[in-house]
Amino acid sequence: MSLELKGITKSFGSFLANDAIDLKVADGEIHAILGENGAGKSTLMNIVYGLLQPEAGSISIDEKVVQILQPADALDLGIGMVHQHFMLVPVFTVAENIVLGHEQTKRGILTLDQAKLKIKEIADEFKFDIDPDALIEEIPVGIQQRVEIIRALMYDAKVLILDEPTAVLTPQETDELLNMMRALRAKGRSIIFITHKLREVKEVADKITIIRRGKVVGSVAPTTSQEELASLMVGREVDLIPDKSAVIAGSNMLVISDLNIFDTSGRKIVKDLSLEIKEGEILAIAGVQGNGQSELARAIINLEAHVTGSIKLDSDEILGRSVSQTLQTGVAYIPESRELDGLIGSFSIAENLILDTHELPPVASRGVMDMGYIKDNAQRLIKEFDVRTQSIYDTASSLSGGNKQKVVLARELSRSVKLVIASQPTRGLDVGSIEFVYNRLLAERAANKAILLFSTELDEVIALADRIAVIYKGEIVGIVKSDVTREKLGLMMAGVK
Repeated sequence: MSLELKGITKSFGSFLANDAIDLKVADGEIHAILGENGAGKSTLMNIVYGLLQPEAGSISIDEKVVQILQPADALDLGIGMVHQHFMLVPVFTVAENIVLGHEQTKRGILTLDQAKLKIKEIADEFKFDIDPDALIEEIPVGIQQRVEIIRALMYDAKVLILDEPTAVLTPQETDELLNMMRALRAKGRSIIFITHKLREVKEVADKITIIRRGKVVGSVAPTTSQEELASLMVGREVDLIPDKSAVIAGSNMLVISDLNIFDTSGRKIVKDLSLEIKEGEILAIAGVQGNGQSELARAIINLEAHVTGSIKLDSDEILGRSVSQTLQTGVAYIPESRELDGLIGSFSIAENLILDTHELPPVASRGVMDMGYIKDNAQRLIKEFDVRTQSIYDTASSLSGGNKQKVVLARELSRSVKLVIASQPTRGLDVGSIEFVYNRLLAERAANKAILLFSTELDEVIALADRIAVIYKGEIVGIVKSDVTREKLGLMMAGVK
């Protein structure tokens, strides 16, 4: 089944998200869509799936113009979508999740027994390994994704939209997904593959369309180099393989010993964890999301309440101090969620740049803030960190994702620090902003700071780290050098020691 979009236009207020976009997906084709964060990719796919309505343009299937007013219309026309964040009920079985929502289309009611038979039929056809009676909360993320794909295939989807499908997968699960996509293509399905991972695009796509600022800037073959794809995405040359000098590590800066982190019910999330990181090195904590790395990062700056063990910074015990005291001992913290933990959206950029130091000299003296210093500080940091804004008094919430992250980096790295904790520092960023973050972290390394990098991106880990500690179910399963193969790292991330 072929899909064609002509002149699709969609705006949100004065912001033009899609500007007269034309796109053609051929029958039995894997068509990748690349673009910066905010380029308009998801908006376009939400229009195709009926979640949004365009202001202009048309959608055709097999050269016939169709109307898609809601997702049920898309499903009836043979268009399925697997969202980046899975739409599954954790306490339901695979089959129960498949049945949910099926009655909303013209295909009628589907019983549980019918669903189980159909799941087995699809699983056999595409060589999926899946148990219809398994609870969603008890199966790996990669298998949960297969459930979403099977659910789309149950509606007899001929065009399948995959939105950032490898974001939460191990390398092995990613390879399995790419093979699954090839199998679907071989059976005549068309796949729209939305991603920012250039290596995967080149590996599996038949055609690549690049969207920049709401417009299609080109459609190219998968033989196009990663460098050229990146430059098409951002409109300039980009270097995503940073030039990293040889490590000259000093003495231990951070020493974690026998660390245990518990949730509110007393369940152990991080188990007897010990780590050392030296001055002048980047130690990456690699693992699939949800294996305790978020809690570990928060524990080091004393944001976790239930922690035992020892955390020493430059030989001083810091576990049990307040967050403010921890930061003042020389810790920079780039949190996993810049919106929730890194910025106050309603505050100005200038105010966000002094959140850690608003009560301390030279920002304040005897409880009175120096507004002249705050202004000068903001202007200096905005220039140094290339924050794109019209005014230092604009609110943080008005900034793009990349510029928000630059504000967090500017605030944290402008202080005198010994340790930088960078938790998923490039999540949701476009390639231009990623390049900037890489260069700033390497500059801190060159300045003899200890960098603790938490990342689920293997290419990022290998590019930046001097050593890599792999975490699985709250335990370190091994520490390796950055010349490790992706295959070995992927096995370790799956718990193989």
